[in-house]
Amino acid sequence: MPTAIAAAASLLAGVLLVQWLPMLPPCWCSGLLFPLALLLAWRCPRWRWLACLLLGVGWAAWRGSVAMDARLPRALEGRDFAIVGTLVDLPLARTDASRFTLRVERAMLDGRPVDLRGRITVSWYDGAPSLRPCTRWHLLLRLKRPRGLLDPGSADSERSALERGIVATGYVRDDDGNHPLAGPHWCVDGVRDAVARGIAARVRDPHDAALLQAFSVGDTRGLSQRDWAVARANGVSHLIAISGFHVGVAAVFGVWLAMLVHALWPRCGLWLPRPQSQAAAALLAAGIYSALAGFGLPTVRTLLMIAVVALARCSRRGSSGEQSLALAMIAILLVDPLAVLAAGFWLSFVGVAFLMLCLQARGRGLRAFVHELSAGQLVMTVALLPLTLWFFGQASLVGALSNLIAVPLVSFVIVPCALLGMLLLGLCPPLATPVLWLAARLVHAQWWLLQHMAGWPGAHWYLPALQLHALLLALLGALWLFLPRGVPLRWLGLLLFLPLLWPPRPVLRDGAFQAWVLDVGQGLSVLLRTRDHALVYDAGARYPSGFDLGDAVVLPAIHALGIGHLDLLMISHGDNDHAGGAVAVASAFPQASRYAGEPARMKLPMRQCVAGQAWQWNGVHFRVLNPAPGRGDSGNDSSCVLLVEGHGGRLLLTGDISSRAEPAVADALGRGPAPVLLVPHHGSSSSSGAAFIAAVKPPLALVSAGWRNRFGHPRADVLARYAEAGVPVFNTAVEGAIALDFPADTRPWREPGWRRRQARYWRE
Repeated sequence: MPTAIAAAASLLAGVLLVQWLPMLPPCWCSGLLFPLALLLAWRCPRWRWLACLLLGVGWAAWRGSVAMDARLPRALEGRDFAIVGTLVDLPLARTDASRFTLRVERAMLDGRPVDLRGRITVSWYDGAPSLRPCTRWHLLLRLKRPRGLLDPGSADSERSALERGIVATGYVRDDDGNHPLAGPHWCVDGVRDAVARGIAARVRDPHDAALLQAFSVGDTRGLSQRDWAVARANGVSHLIAISGFHVGVAAVFGVWLAMLVHALWPRCGLWLPRPQSQAAAALLAAGIYSALAGFGLPTVRTLLMIAVVALARCSRRGSSGEQSLALAMIAILLVDPLAVLAAGFWLSFVGVAFLMLCLQARGRGLRAFVHELSAGQLVMTVALLPLTLWFFGQASLVGALSNLIAVPLVSFVIVPCALLGMLLLGLCPPLATPVLWLAARLVHAQWWLLQHMAGWPGAHWYLPALQLHALLLALLGALWLFLPRGVPLRWLGLLLFLPLLWPPRPVLRDGAFQAWVLDVGQGLSVLLRTRDHALVYDAGARYPSGFDLGDAVVLPAIHALGIGHLDLLMISHGDNDHAGGAVAVASAFPQASRYAGEPARMKLPMRQCVAGQAWQWNGVHFRVLNPAPGRGDSGNDSSCVLLVEGHGGRLLLTGDISSRAEPAVADALGRGPAPVLLVPHHGSSSSSGAAFIAAVKPPLALVSAGWRNRFGHPRADVLARYAEAGVPVFNTAVEGAIALDFPADTRPWREPGWRRRQARYWRE
């Protein structure tokens, strides 16, 4: 019979194989793997590891198929549904909308029931009522399938939707039938919300209250983008998301409580021996706190490990830490194999595995505790560095020091104070106020220090997007570095980090350039680089909620593509879908020159772009074709139109010009090869006139538009004009980010869109 560790590794390998597939196998194929795995495990004991692997493949493929089939049918996208459901998790109220997750109980379309089960994420615009978790609602929703932006370096929201069980996204329609329903109003999320509101009512400073809510019950609704940036710069995001260590602290409280009960009533040991009562109390306390923390993956992993140890103790059997970790992984994979799609799964299990393998106990006492704490932070920082870069595109070189300060303070002082305050909120609310006040002052002092450390050199460390082989080699190198003393040549583990630290980067020749039309939804952003220079043309939108595509898409793409500096930021005109993200980009690269078609509408100082401006980088010529002098107040027709000319081809960036400005732009093109065209105004009917297309004669055209956007861009009549001219059109809404290569000695060519280059079965 395979050990728990071998079984966990084989099962994990099988689950992972499925996640790399661009398409899932048919269900009958997955079904055949189950009896095959059972037969192999029964008849060939030596091959039971293979049986676990086949079980993992079949189980993950079947669960993936079920999850994808549960999504809203494509034929029903954009329709209005009458939904009855219950609010789960914690609703988020913003200035522009309230956002929440609804678990569907019943769905109706045109008066007929629809088979739609699962969770949907919903936005409620324009005066949403106060929403509480666990309440039931009848709502009229317009729904579509989960679909996100796909760009280099950005988060994969479609993968996240699959892992979270989201079957549709949508928004509330104005309807008199939208109303709450009677039903049970108690659930764990309701308790979390009540605790969060209790903290907010007793802590005067809203920011301190938000931090305390995050540390105590995982309620991050009050944290700003700046707070998350500080957390990432210090490598303490795991503490905000409730780390597994906090659950361990809660378990220790349970042990102490059992010890106190036995000390006060020794006769209770006659009915329940002390070791068994301590194990049960630890598991109970850990379970309650995990529920209050929202059952995140790190907390579930720790809870399962505590459960294994508690069951072993109650049955008077031994259990090592490695076996507990392996059994916890097996339990998670059997319950939900899609958990491997979450970054928390890997950061949690890999981090604990490294601590078990690399840390050696050095006796007891304060000196040994300090050594294990400091060595543990060093191990975690180095070991999780590759995974952090893989999932988030950035890491913190000051994380070891920050965690050395934050972990003991949060885990041994702030969280116990918060736990005590939460307990007093239910037992004696007046006594909770001074305890929570103390916790808030400690949080305030700690965050003040972390904010200062976030400005240190190395706090924000970016590397180009990692290749899988570089990730695996770096993890192996980290393991080699921290092998026990006596193992020779441990320093050679540093060499395995070289593919991660110095990834290969294509070198452009003089006269060559590359361009990426990023997927920013209904907006525009183009990233362009020559051998030594880089330019951003437009930066996407920024929304009232604070979501900024400049920060969420443009900057990650710059870092993922290995661009270390920016020379020029050009914003075509002042509309939000082009200019909203400019502040974020300019803040990250303050040395970059800035030009705009409508500088007066910008939220930062910019110079006017004018037809005739020109410069040259590495043999690539740049020339502004629009607006004419004195025409910087003409709305869309004030857009900076930029022509980029390399030895192998030309690219024309048009912003939102209309058919009124197109003739002048066509005349200004001059002689030369037909340029690749960025379709004006996202394919609006007011642009891309037939005469303009005939004058430019582009070999291909690119559209930057949002999926199922409310403007209907690109319009059908516009696409028909390009088709009639024989011009192929590619849309970021369909392709994801689109890369163009203009070599110095050959014709330009288009690489497959990011949605096709990064094909996975969960992507639309």
